[in-house]
Amino acid sequence: MSHPSAPPPYEDRSPLYPGSPPPGGYGQPSVMPGGYPAYPQPGYGHPAGYPQPMPPVHPMPMNYGAGHGYDGGERAVSDTFGSGDWDDRKVRHAFIRKVYTIISIQLLVTVGIIAVFTFVKPVGDFVRANMAVYYASYAVFLVTYLTLACCQGPRRRFPWNIILLIIFTLAMAYMTGTISSVYKTKAVIIAMIITAVVSISVTIFCFQTKVDFTSCTGLFCVLGIVMTVTGIITVIVLVFKYVYWLHMVYAALGAICFTLFLAYDTQMVLGNRKHTISPEDYITGALQIYTDIVYIFTFVLQLVGSRD
Repeated sequence: MSHPSAPPPYEDRSPLYPGSPPPGGYGQPSVMPGGYPAYPQPGYGHPAGYPQPMPPVHPMPMNYGAGHGYDGGERAVSDTFGSGDWDDRKVRHAFIRKVYTIISIQLLVTVGIIAVFTFVKPVGDFVRANMAVYYASYAVFLVTYLTLACCQGPRRRFPWNIILLIIFTLAMAYMTGTISSVYKTKAVIIAMIITAVVSISVTIFCFQTKVDFTSCTGLFCVLGIVMTVTGIITVIVLVFKYVYWLHMVYAALGAICFTLFLAYDTQMVLGNRKHTISPEDYITGALQIYTDIVYIFTFVLQLVGSRD
Protein backbone atom coordinates (compact mmCIF):
# COMPACT_ATOMS: atom_id res chain seq x y z
CA MET A 1 0.00 0.00 0.00
CA SER A 2 1.35 3.32 -0.94
CA HIS A 3 1.47 6.03 1.62
CA PRO A 4 1.11 9.66 0.79
CA SER A 5 4.33 11.41 0.94
CA ALA A 6 4.75 13.79 3.87
CA PRO A 7 4.72 17.48 3.02
CA PRO A 8 8.01 19.21 2.94
CA PRO A 9 9.01 20.58 6.30
CA TYR A 10 8.60 24.15 5.08
CA GLU A 11 6.01 24.11 2.42
CA ASP A 12 5.12 27.40 0.83
CA ARG A 13 1.66 27.91 2.38
CA SER A 14 1.64 31.66 2.70
CA PRO A 15 2.02 34.27 0.03
CA LEU A 16 3.60 36.58 2.58
CA TYR A 17 6.32 34.15 3.52
CA PRO A 18 7.14 32.09 0.45
CA GLY A 19 8.95 28.90 1.26
CA SER A 20 8.36 29.26 5.03
CA PRO A 21 5.80 28.05 7.53
CA PRO A 22 2.81 30.23 8.36
CA PRO A 23 3.47 33.32 10.42
CA GLY A 24 3.83 32.55 14.04
CA GLY A 25 4.87 28.96 13.49
CA TYR A 26 7.44 27.30 15.61
CA GLY A 27 10.86 28.66 14.97
CA GLN A 28 9.54 31.66 13.05
CA PRO A 29 8.74 35.23 14.11
CA SER A 30 5.08 35.63 14.97
CA VAL A 31 4.85 39.13 13.59
CA MET A 32 3.24 40.30 10.39
CA PRO A 33 4.84 42.99 8.29
CA GLY A 34 4.42 46.31 10.00
CA GLY A 35 4.95 44.92 13.49
CA TYR A 36 1.49 43.40 14.04
CA PRO A 37 1.13 39.96 15.63
CA ALA A 38 0.14 37.23 13.24
CA TYR A 39 -2.26 35.74 15.74
CA PRO A 40 -2.70 35.87 19.53
CA GLN A 41 0.32 34.46 21.23
CA PRO A 42 0.42 32.21 24.27
CA GLY A 43 -0.38 34.27 27.28
CA TYR A 44 -2.68 36.51 25.19
CA GLY A 45 -5.48 34.04 24.73
CA HIS A 46 -5.47 30.43 23.71
CA PRO A 47 -2.09 28.91 22.68
CA ALA A 48 -3.64 27.93 19.39
CA GLY A 49 -4.46 31.50 18.60
CA TYR A 50 -8.16 31.65 19.53
CA PRO A 51 -8.82 34.53 21.89
CA GLN A 52 -10.56 33.57 25.12
CA PRO A 53 -13.15 35.67 26.98
CA MET A 54 -11.81 37.82 29.81
CA PRO A 55 -12.86 36.76 33.31
CA PRO A 56 -15.76 38.79 34.68
CA VAL A 57 -14.72 41.84 36.65
CA HIS A 58 -16.74 42.42 39.79
CA PRO A 59 -17.38 46.12 40.39
CA MET A 60 -16.33 47.66 43.65
CA PRO A 61 -19.25 48.11 46.02
CA MET A 62 -20.62 51.64 45.94
CA ASN A 63 -21.91 53.51 48.97
CA TYR A 64 -24.45 56.17 48.22
CA GLY A 65 -25.04 57.35 51.73
CA ALA A 66 -24.32 60.94 52.67
CA GLY A 67 -21.26 62.27 54.35
CA HIS A 68 -17.88 60.58 54.39
CA GLY A 69 -18.07 56.82 53.98
CA TYR A 70 -16.08 54.48 56.17
CA ASP A 71 -14.58 52.75 53.11
CA GLY A 72 -12.53 55.90 52.59
CA GLY A 73 -14.71 57.39 49.82
CA GLU A 74 -16.82 60.48 49.86
CA ARG A 75 -20.51 59.71 49.77
CA ALA A 76 -22.51 61.26 47.03
CA VAL A 77 -25.87 62.37 48.38
CA SER A 78 -25.15 64.96 51.01
CA ASP A 79 -22.15 66.44 52.72
CA THR A 80 -23.60 66.53 56.22
CA PHE A 81 -26.80 64.55 56.45
CA GLY A 82 -27.81 61.29 54.88
CA SER A 83 -28.38 57.60 55.47
CA GLY A 84 -27.71 56.26 58.94
CA ASP A 85 -26.08 53.03 57.75
CA TRP A 86 -22.61 53.41 59.23
CA ASP A 87 -20.29 50.62 58.22
CA ASP A 88 -17.67 50.93 60.93
CA ARG A 89 -18.90 50.74 64.51
CA LYS A 90 -15.55 51.92 65.86
CA VAL A 91 -15.79 55.15 63.87
CA ARG A 92 -19.35 55.66 65.01
CA HIS A 93 -18.52 55.05 68.69
CA ALA A 94 -15.51 57.36 68.51
CA PHE A 95 -17.74 60.05 66.97
CA ILE A 96 -20.34 59.67 69.74
CA ARG A 97 -17.69 59.83 72.46
CA LYS A 98 -16.21 62.97 70.94
CA VAL A 99 -19.60 64.69 70.68
CA TYR A 100 -20.63 63.92 74.26
CA THR A 101 -17.21 64.87 75.63
CA ILE A 102 -17.58 68.31 74.05
CA ILE A 103 -21.16 68.62 75.36
CA SER A 104 -20.05 67.68 78.88
CA ILE A 105 -17.39 70.40 78.86
CA GLN A 106 -19.89 72.94 77.52
CA LEU A 107 -22.43 72.08 80.21
CA LEU A 108 -19.81 72.24 82.97
CA VAL A 109 -18.79 75.73 81.84
CA THR A 110 -22.43 76.82 81.63
CA VAL A 111 -23.32 75.44 85.06
CA GLY A 112 -20.26 77.15 86.55
CA ILE A 113 -21.21 80.54 85.10
CA ILE A 114 -24.84 80.11 86.22
CA ALA A 115 -23.65 79.26 89.74
CA VAL A 116 -21.46 82.37 89.88
CA PHE A 117 -24.22 84.64 88.58
CA THR A 118 -26.78 83.11 90.97
CA PHE A 119 -24.86 82.67 94.22
CA VAL A 120 -22.47 85.65 94.04
CA LYS A 121 -24.72 88.61 94.66
CA PRO A 122 -22.39 91.40 93.39
CA VAL A 123 -21.94 89.57 90.08
CA GLY A 124 -25.69 89.04 89.74
CA ASP A 125 -26.35 92.71 90.46
CA PHE A 126 -23.74 93.74 87.90
CA VAL A 127 -25.12 91.64 85.04
CA ARG A 128 -28.69 92.77 85.77
CA ALA A 129 -27.60 96.40 85.78
CA ASN A 130 -25.69 96.07 82.49
CA MET A 131 -28.12 94.50 80.06
CA ALA A 132 -26.14 95.90 77.13
CA VAL A 133 -23.59 93.14 77.76
CA TYR A 134 -26.41 90.60 77.54
CA TYR A 135 -27.52 91.89 74.14
CA ALA A 136 -23.90 91.96 72.93
CA SER A 137 -23.49 88.32 74.00
CA TYR A 138 -26.70 87.49 72.15
CA ALA A 139 -25.28 89.00 68.96
CA VAL A 140 -22.05 86.98 69.41
CA PHE A 141 -24.13 83.85 70.02
CA LEU A 142 -26.16 84.39 66.87
CA VAL A 143 -23.16 85.07 64.62
CA THR A 144 -21.12 82.10 65.85
CA TYR A 145 -24.12 79.78 65.73
CA LEU A 146 -24.96 80.66 62.13
CA THR A 147 -21.29 80.39 61.13
CA LEU A 148 -20.90 76.90 62.62
CA ALA A 149 -24.29 75.69 61.44
CA CYS A 150 -24.16 77.02 57.87
CA CYS A 151 -20.49 77.23 56.86
CA GLN A 152 -18.74 73.93 56.29
CA GLY A 153 -15.24 75.41 56.11
CA PRO A 154 -15.07 76.95 59.62
CA ARG A 155 -17.05 74.04 61.04
CA ARG A 156 -14.56 71.38 59.90
CA ARG A 157 -11.28 73.28 59.94
CA PHE A 158 -9.22 72.91 63.09
CA PRO A 159 -8.58 75.00 65.18
CA TRP A 160 -11.15 77.51 63.94
CA ASN A 161 -14.05 75.20 64.72
CA ILE A 162 -12.89 74.82 68.32
CA ILE A 163 -12.29 78.56 68.71
CA LEU A 164 -15.74 79.41 67.36
CA LEU A 165 -17.31 76.76 69.57
CA ILE A 166 -15.59 78.18 72.66
CA ILE A 167 -16.81 81.70 71.82
CA PHE A 168 -20.31 80.35 71.19
CA THR A 169 -20.33 78.44 74.50
CA LEU A 170 -19.16 81.44 76.52
CA ALA A 171 -21.77 83.70 74.92
CA MET A 172 -24.54 81.15 75.49
CA ALA A 173 -23.42 80.55 79.07
CA TYR A 174 -23.35 84.30 79.79
CA MET A 175 -26.87 84.72 78.44
CA THR A 176 -28.14 81.77 80.48
CA GLY A 177 -26.40 83.02 83.61
CA THR A 178 -27.91 86.46 83.17
CA ILE A 179 -31.40 84.98 82.81
CA SER A 180 -30.82 82.78 85.87
CA SER A 181 -29.71 85.75 87.98
CA VAL A 182 -33.19 87.23 87.59
CA TYR A 183 -34.84 84.21 89.24
CA LYS A 184 -34.60 82.90 92.78
CA THR A 185 -31.89 80.41 93.61
CA LYS A 186 -34.39 77.66 94.47
CA ALA A 187 -36.07 77.99 91.09
CA VAL A 188 -32.72 77.78 89.29
CA ILE A 189 -31.76 74.59 91.13
CA ILE A 190 -35.16 72.98 90.44
CA ALA A 191 -34.92 73.90 86.75
CA MET A 192 -31.42 72.39 86.56
CA ILE A 193 -32.60 69.13 88.12
CA ILE A 194 -35.62 68.88 85.80
CA THR A 195 -33.45 69.63 82.76
CA ALA A 196 -30.89 67.00 83.75
CA VAL A 197 -33.60 64.35 84.28
CA VAL A 198 -35.29 65.19 80.96
CA SER A 199 -32.01 65.20 79.01
CA ILE A 200 -30.80 61.88 80.43
CA SER A 201 -34.22 60.27 79.94
CA VAL A 202 -34.43 61.42 76.32
CA THR A 203 -30.91 60.15 75.61
CA ILE A 204 -31.65 56.72 77.10
CA PHE A 205 -34.95 56.59 75.22
CA CYS A 206 -33.20 57.37 71.93
CA PHE A 207 -30.70 54.57 72.56
CA GLN A 208 -33.46 52.00 73.19
CA THR A 209 -36.43 52.96 71.03
CA LYS A 210 -37.16 51.82 67.50
CA VAL A 211 -39.04 55.06 66.79
CA ASP A 212 -37.14 57.05 64.18
CA PHE A 213 -37.48 60.76 64.88
CA THR A 214 -35.15 61.61 61.99
CA SER A 215 -37.77 60.40 59.52
CA CYS A 216 -40.14 63.18 60.68
CA THR A 217 -38.12 66.10 59.34
CA GLY A 218 -41.24 67.87 58.04
CA LEU A 219 -42.86 67.72 61.47
CA PHE A 220 -39.86 69.31 63.12
CA CYS A 221 -39.75 72.04 60.49
CA VAL A 222 -43.39 72.83 61.32
CA LEU A 223 -42.60 72.87 65.05
CA GLY A 224 -39.75 75.30 64.40
CA ILE A 225 -42.03 77.62 62.44
CA VAL A 226 -44.71 77.44 65.16
CA MET A 227 -42.13 78.26 67.83
CA THR A 228 -40.81 81.23 65.86
CA VAL A 229 -44.24 82.71 65.15
CA THR A 230 -45.44 82.14 68.72
CA GLY A 231 -42.29 83.74 70.11
CA ILE A 232 -42.68 86.85 67.94
CA ILE A 233 -46.34 87.25 68.93
CA THR A 234 -45.54 86.71 72.60
CA VAL A 235 -42.76 89.30 72.57
CA ILE A 236 -44.99 91.88 70.86
CA VAL A 237 -47.82 91.32 73.34
CA LEU A 238 -45.60 91.30 76.43
CA VAL A 239 -43.93 94.56 75.38
CA PHE A 240 -47.25 96.40 75.78
CA LYS A 241 -48.80 94.35 78.57
CA TYR A 242 -47.62 91.36 80.57
CA VAL A 243 -50.03 88.44 80.14
CA TYR A 244 -49.12 85.66 82.55
CA TRP A 245 -51.01 82.82 80.85
CA LEU A 246 -49.56 83.70 77.44
CA HIS A 247 -46.07 83.65 78.89
CA MET A 248 -46.68 80.24 80.50
CA VAL A 249 -48.17 78.81 77.29
CA TYR A 250 -45.13 79.94 75.34
CA ALA A 251 -42.74 78.51 77.96
CA ALA A 252 -44.57 75.16 78.01
CA LEU A 253 -44.63 75.00 74.22
CA GLY A 254 -40.93 75.81 74.10
CA ALA A 255 -40.03 73.12 76.66
CA ILE A 256 -42.00 70.48 74.74
CA CYS A 257 -40.65 71.47 71.32
CA PHE A 258 -37.01 71.55 72.41
CA THR A 259 -37.41 68.20 74.16
CA LEU A 260 -38.50 66.78 70.80
CA PHE A 261 -35.64 68.61 69.10
CA LEU A 262 -33.27 67.00 71.62
CA ALA A 263 -34.60 63.54 70.68
CA TYR A 264 -34.19 64.35 66.98
CA ASP A 265 -30.62 65.67 67.34
CA THR A 266 -29.64 62.80 69.63
CA GLN A 267 -30.69 60.22 67.05
CA MET A 268 -28.86 62.20 64.37
CA VAL A 269 -25.69 61.72 66.43
CA LEU A 270 -26.32 58.10 67.42
CA GLY A 271 -26.85 56.97 63.81
CA ASN A 272 -28.54 53.81 62.49
CA ARG A 273 -31.55 55.91 61.47
CA LYS A 274 -32.87 57.33 58.24
CA HIS A 275 -30.69 60.42 58.63
CA THR A 276 -27.50 60.99 60.56
CA ILE A 277 -24.68 63.50 60.91
CA SER A 278 -21.43 62.91 59.10
CA PRO A 279 -18.67 61.82 61.50
CA GLU A 280 -16.65 64.83 60.37
CA ASP A 281 -19.32 67.16 61.79
CA TYR A 282 -18.90 66.43 65.48
CA ILE A 283 -19.04 70.19 66.07
CA THR A 284 -22.55 70.25 64.59
CA GLY A 285 -23.71 67.40 66.82
CA ALA A 286 -22.36 69.03 69.98
CA LEU A 287 -23.72 72.43 68.96
CA GLN A 288 -27.27 71.20 68.39
CA ILE A 289 -27.58 69.04 71.50
CA TYR A 290 -26.02 71.66 73.78
CA THR A 291 -28.37 74.35 72.42
CA ASP A 292 -31.40 72.09 72.95
CA ILE A 293 -30.45 71.39 76.58
CA VAL A 294 -29.87 75.07 77.38
CA TYR A 295 -33.19 76.09 75.83
CA ILE A 296 -35.00 73.37 77.78
CA PHE A 297 -33.46 74.80 80.95
CA THR A 298 -34.51 78.38 80.19
CA PHE A 299 -38.11 77.39 79.35
CA VAL A 300 -38.42 75.17 82.43
CA LEU A 301 -36.99 77.99 84.54
CA GLN A 302 -39.74 80.28 83.27
CA LEU A 303 -42.37 77.66 84.17
CA VAL A 304 -41.22 76.82 87.70
CA GLY A 305 -39.46 80.02 88.70
CA SER A 306 -40.49 83.25 90.29
CA ARG A 307 -38.48 86.39 89.76
CA ASP A 308 -36.62 88.21 92.51
